[in-house]
Amino acid sequence: MQSRNKKATSINLFDFKTPQMRAFHLSWFAFFLCFFGWFGIAPLMAVVRDELDLSKSQIGNIIIASVAVTVLGRLFIGWLVDRIGPRITYTYLLILGAIPVILIGLSDSYESFLLFRLAIGIIGASFVITQYHTSVMFAPNVVGTANATSAGWGNMGGGVTQMLMPLIFALFLSLGFLEAEAWRYAMMVPGFAMILTAFAYYKWTTDFPEGNIRDLSKKDLDYKRKKKADSKGAFRAAVSDRRVWALFLIYGACFGIELTINNIAAIYYHDTFGLDLKTAGLIAGLFGLMNLFARTLGGYFGDKAGIKWGLKGRVGFLGLVLLIEGFALILFSHMSFLPLAIATMILFSLFVQMAEGATFSVVPFINKKALGMISGIVGAGGNVGAVMAGFLLKMEGLTYGDALSILGLSVAAISSLSLLIRFSKEDEKVAQVELESSLAEKATLQPELVNQ
Repeated sequence: MQSRNKKATSINLFDFKTPQMRAFHLSWFAFFLCFFGWFGIAPLMAVVRDELDLSKSQIGNIIIASVAVTVLGRLFIGWLVDRIGPRITYTYLLILGAIPVILIGLSDSYESFLLFRLAIGIIGASFVITQYHTSVMFAPNVVGTANATSAGWGNMGGGVTQMLMPLIFALFLSLGFLEAEAWRYAMMVPGFAMILTAFAYYKWTTDFPEGNIRDLSKKDLDYKRKKKADSKGAFRAAVSDRRVWALFLIYGACFGIELTINNIAAIYYHDTFGLDLKTAGLIAGLFGLMNLFARTLGGYFGDKAGIKWGLKGRVGFLGLVLLIEGFALILFSHMSFLPLAIATMILFSLFVQMAEGATFSVVPFINKKALGMISGIVGAGGNVGAVMAGFLLKMEGLTYGDALSILGLSVAAISSLSLLIRFSKEDEKVAQVELESSLAEKATLQPELVNQ
């Protein structure tokens, strides 16, 4: 159920007409392609490693580079989207981000490959726009589910790329190209797809259910003044709130771990179990494919916990799934039998992605006036977590399995930070009023849809 002038109170996946659902579908698809391009090279790293003669330490530096610049990118995009809106911000990010994805094929040394990998990392900031756009389009009773589903289906690009890029690589080989040429041409595919999506996003989405920021400013000068006044204090409000930084670390312990696994899964299975590139990519892809439903489950149960127990229910659920994620990662790190390794990886994947969804079922309730900035800070936390994990993985004397075990212990410890995320009685009351209003509106609209 969607209204053209209000936030949607439910998610109708087969609706492509309302501004709310157009934003939903295009935001997750844009994020999917960004993820595809961001980690498109990961399943081909065994080929790149041999061609460029890369050491374990150099591969570690490449992993760090791929996620490091995204920290700054997410902070900047969070600031920008509050000012110019998600529509224009996403359009420019898709076009500019496609350039290094396409041009990484020009790399002929470790240094040049590292620089292109660094530049590609900027498209990871697309997550902030996706979360912002669904947050402003959906009502409190479904915002967690909307955020989790759009982000989860976008993150799924990290799994699909593990499976498809080796096939695209093989396609170029079958056309007569050498391995050194095939991986370069393969990376052009997601780059050009991103450019096409940028034009679709510009044409078919609006910033808010009511329209675009520019149009609203023309219609209502008070809106423009209010937006400007609100944005002035957004950064200060966000950085001074300890709950934001608790979520920053929590997101580093879930999304940061997912980014890490996306970077090393294929080469981990290739080296540890002696699998060929296609098989290793297929298995690694299972981790990302869990995003089809796992992150949505995190947002859905976060919403349900919020309906039953209020904001503290959302936070409690987040702490629980993060704790289980940590234990599941420790279990996975000790597997030496391939079927058990796959099974425990899938279990771990379920909870890491549920924790991500649960995180962004809490974020929209911290401070609505600084939503973009807070989304940017928390989103950046995911990349900071991946950077820290990258430093651990590049250590020559530490196996990937040992490093993953340490990361699992860290995740379990960080889950306790959920205790720092508290809301006042006034916050709980406001959230309850908004929730009851959205549920009442949903109940009112239900008969109308049935009779249509």
